[in-house]
Amino acid sequence: MEIKPITNDNFSEVIEIYNQGLATNIATFQNDSPQWEEWDKGHLAFCRISIYDNDKMIGWASLTPVSSRCVYAGVAEVSIYIAQDERGKGIGKTLLTELIQQSEANYIWTLQSGIFSENESSIKLHEKCGFRLVGYREKIGKKNGIWKDNVLMERRSKNIGID
Repeated sequence: MEIKPITNDNFSEVIEIYNQGLATNIATFQNDSPQWEEWDKGHLAFCRISIYDNDKMIGWASLTPVSSRCVYAGVAEVSIYIAQDERGKGIGKTLLTELIQQSEANYIWTLQSGIFSENESSIKLHEKCGFRLVGYREKIGKKNGIWKDNVLMERRSKNIGID
């Protein structure tokens, strides 16, 4: 397997996997796929990673800033998506571990994830990678007209921002 950056050139593969996540109705509140310009603008310029097996993208992860305020410059929100046929094979752990390493190399001290409460595999993945439950947001938003609960998880670096 090979880790590669996400660029405009491989963004169509990102969207293919993203659409598989959309189809589950437990991955995101979004209902539509973004265009490259929108996605590029909303994500940090670093920590845009994909994982390939035999030249086929099988998963990706990225970070978005949680706030424009400078005090939160080291805090980012995780997005991680695994291709439907690759779920449950450890790809997510490999990808999230790499994202954590790259985030710390870029001075990110806290990673957070908002996960639908019924997305148990994502919650377990985050726990395996050192995230902890910090809160539960009841009926935080609607997905296709149905109220969804959200589990808030975070991982605080033991290396960055410890002064």
